Amino acid sequence: MKTIGLIGGMTWRSTVEYYRVINETVDKRLGSSHSARCLIYSVEFGEVNKLQHQGRWLELDDIMIDAAVRLEKAGAELILICANTMHKSADRVQAAVKIPLLHIADETAATIKSENLNKVGLLGTKFTMEEDFYKGRLKDKFDIEVLIPDKQDRQIVHDVIYDELGAGVINDDSRQLYIKIIKLLTERGAEGIVLGCTEIPLLISRNNCPVPVFDTTLIHAEAAVNFALA
Repeated sequence: MKTIGLIGGMTWRSTVEYYRVINETVDKRLGSSHSARCLIYSVEFGEVNKLQHQGRWLELDDIMIDAAVRLEKAGAELILICANTMHKSADRVQAAVKIPLLHIADETAATIKSENLNKVGLLGTKFTMEEDFYKGRLKDKFDIEVLIPDKQDRQIVHDVIYDELGAGVINDDSRQLYIKIIKLLTERGAEGIVLGCTEIPLLISRNNCPVPVFDTTLIHAEAAVNFALA
């Protein structure tokens, strides 16, 4: 079993989900006496949050690289960035270490293609929804068309992530807003919905959605186990 290196803390609540899913998946694959070999480097989200909203992405790259290098030196044999948005730093992180980085968008795309879908709606932070590092990767590498909410709805999705979900607040009114936004995306032709922020599955599940839901936390964590046990 390879040792999984997790760059977490973005937020720690979603990192807990990564740890849970990884260990439950190992348990199912190998039996109840087994658990995952993993290392976690948890960044300070207050600093990350501030730098994101100030657009200081080069400094954020440095934080991600530092975390990855520390994990590699500690014995990690693969790296996961436990956040969709911080995959904006993924290429620079991969260039800084010798061990593989499992990209969350690639693993999600593979799952979408396995369902024979070609057009999906994307929910996430404004950075993930509006910039090209994520949806462009889905289009260019996997020929998956990505729909995003309109500007007002993108702000709603973004604010709920940072003001509520990241703080552990689960608000049913916000859930209903998300469900409405999902409905609008499906009316525009979305065949599935990518929960492109690792906190969103705390609010939205398959039960809330009329089309397939792609839980990026679950997909990414299970892919790490597959790699670790290969």
